[in-house]
Amino acid sequence: MSYTGDVQAGGPGDTRETTDLVITKVSVGEIDNNVYLLRCRTTGEQLLIDAAAEPRTLLNLIGDGGLATVFTTHRHWDHHRALAEVVAATGARSLVGRDDAPGVPVADVLVDDGDTVRVGAVSLTAIHLVGHSPGSTALLYRDPQGHPHLFTGDSLFPGGIGNTEKDPARFASLLHDVETKIFDRLPDDTWVYPGHGKDTTLGAERPALPQWRERGW
Repeated sequence: MSYTGDVQAGGPGDTRETTDLVITKVSVGEIDNNVYLLRCRTTGEQLLIDAAAEPRTLLNLIGDGGLATVFTTHRHWDHHRALAEVVAATGARSLVGRDDAPGVPVADVLVDDGDTVRVGAVSLTAIHLVGHSPGSTALLYRDPQGHPHLFTGDSLFPGGIGNTEKDPARFASLLHDVETKIFDRLPDDTWVYPGHGKDTTLGAERPALPQWRERGW
C-alpha cells in the first residue's frame, strides 16, 4: 500500500521510501502527537523528530539500528515528554531551535535558521518559524529525485498555521514566516508532515492563505 500518513495513537505506523530516506510516521500519546523516524538508506543512521511520548513505543520503532539524533520542533510539553528517556537509552544528540532550548529537557545542539541537520549522508535544512513558539523550527528534505518533504511541527497544519493564542503579533509573525520561508520558496508538491493529524501538501493549502490572513488564526 502507498503512504498516506493517516495514523492513530496506539495503531501501526506508516512508512514512505524516498530516494535517500525512509520516513516512518507514528502517533503517540493522548493528544495524538506525530513522531517521525528518518533513516538514511546509505548509512542506516537514524534521526527522530519529536520524542513526544510513550518512550517504549519509540524505542521499539528505533529498533536495533541505533539513534544518532533527536530533533525537537518546539518547546511545548507534548512534543518532548519522552526525550530524556530516549536520549538516555540511545545516546542520541538532542537538537532544538535556539530560542526554545530553555523549555526542552535535553538540548545538546542549538539550531538556527538555515542550519544543516544531517542524518547519515542526507542533509536537511532548518527553517525558523516564529509565532507558535519563539524557537519553532521545521526541517526540510529536498529529495534529489522527487518532491520536497517538510516537517513542520505545530507551525503548519492542514487548514491553517499553528495556534498563536489569539495574539495578533504572534499570528502576524507566524503567517509571515510561513508565507515567506515556505510558500514563497517551495513548490506545490511539497509534502507537509505536521505535529498532529494528517499530512497535507503546500498545493492543497496555498489557495487558503488569504482566508487565513482574514480570519486571524
